[in-house]
Amino acid sequence: MSRKTQIQSEVRRQKKCEMDILTLIKKSKIIVLCVAISYFTSGLIINFFQLLLHLFVKPWSKWLYRRLMYYLCYSFYCQLVFVTDWWSNSKLYVYADEDVMKKYAGHEHVLLLMNHTYEIDWLMGWVLCEKVGVLGNCKAYAKKVIQYFPAVGWAWKFAEFVFLERSYEKDKEIIARQLKEVFDYPDPVWILLNAEGTRFTPEKHEASVKFAKDRGMVPLKYHLIPRTKGFTTSMPTLKGRCDAAYDITLVFKKDDPVKPTVSNLLFGEPVTGYMLVRRTPIDSIPEEEEGAAEWLHNLFREKDKIVDSFHTHGNFFTGSGVKEVPCFLQKRRVYPLINTVAWMIITLTPILYYLSHLLFSGSIFYFSLGIGILAIFFLLLQKSIGMSKISKASSYGAKTTSK
Repeated sequence: MSRKTQIQSEVRRQKKCEMDILTLIKKSKIIVLCVAISYFTSGLIINFFQLLLHLFVKPWSKWLYRRLMYYLCYSFYCQLVFVTDWWSNSKLYVYADEDVMKKYAGHEHVLLLMNHTYEIDWLMGWVLCEKVGVLGNCKAYAKKVIQYFPAVGWAWKFAEFVFLERSYEKDKEIIARQLKEVFDYPDPVWILLNAEGTRFTPEKHEASVKFAKDRGMVPLKYHLIPRTKGFTTSMPTLKGRCDAAYDITLVFKKDDPVKPTVSNLLFGEPVTGYMLVRRTPIDSIPEEEEGAAEWLHNLFREKDKIVDSFHTHGNFFTGSGVKEVPCFLQKRRVYPLINTVAWMIITLTPILYYLSHLLFSGSIFYFSLGIGILAIFFLLLQKSIGMSKISKASSYGAKTTSK
């Protein structure tokens, strides 16, 4: 064996060893807990500054409040983009018309209509938002109970998300009022509406098929029949305020060995997502309730064909009749890495120092206090993961009763 070959072999061996060590580090529950500690602690610090802005800036300048709020929200949200892009090395391939990606995306107010199929569909949406520069201003229609959850829910509350009570009479007033506030922002805002209402599962799909057949509608294969009330209620307020609706269809290959879950990303397991983005000007969507509802149903029938084409032919276009558009690999940016490392230094240095003193103090009381603090962070991590789990999603068209 030549000297050059030996050197190349040694370099490959060292790289493999480094990769194995890095994989072991990422799979360590202690390391994942440290990531969670940094994330929630930084979230509470950001909540504190959001509160100060709400009390002392918003009353006299909403414009300045929202400008500053963008950077606080971005600093918080992009830590999860870091987990996707840098920690797990996941990839997102976006298919869209060049005008959409280069001329419109990041330069206009947008209503996002996305399939609600995977645990991390919202997170892949955040990855796209980060790439086009609107992550700090991305918002969503969300359940009211989420606003009470520390760090995440509080951040969303200060950022003026649209929190719904699942009561049509109350929600139609909330939607009209909040959308006027949201689209009054000085910079482009993207707001997500999951029209299906809950994540796709075989059980909920069965209920959706029955719902469609009972009403003489076309059942969907890969989606739930959309709930149109939120969309049709929003349309009158969106007109003249929001520029476009982006239909986003996200798909992961069925035979991928790594499932698209939050837990897998936290433990460094990479996933690959494929996303089709289509733009429709808001002015071209009917404003009256019946026309808007039919438009939404037609959209989801198209989305069903798009997903079926992907799983059958390996692309969005062959069997769907949708115009083929170019692919844009969403390359990771350095800002989430810098932001997350900075927060880890700021938060973990004093917290780990303090915890080590508690755990090794020799006092049962202080030891118990240290274990209690770790348990709180662990429970926050489990609760956050649970909020995204498909098994924890709400039912589809079913009312639950308590005994």
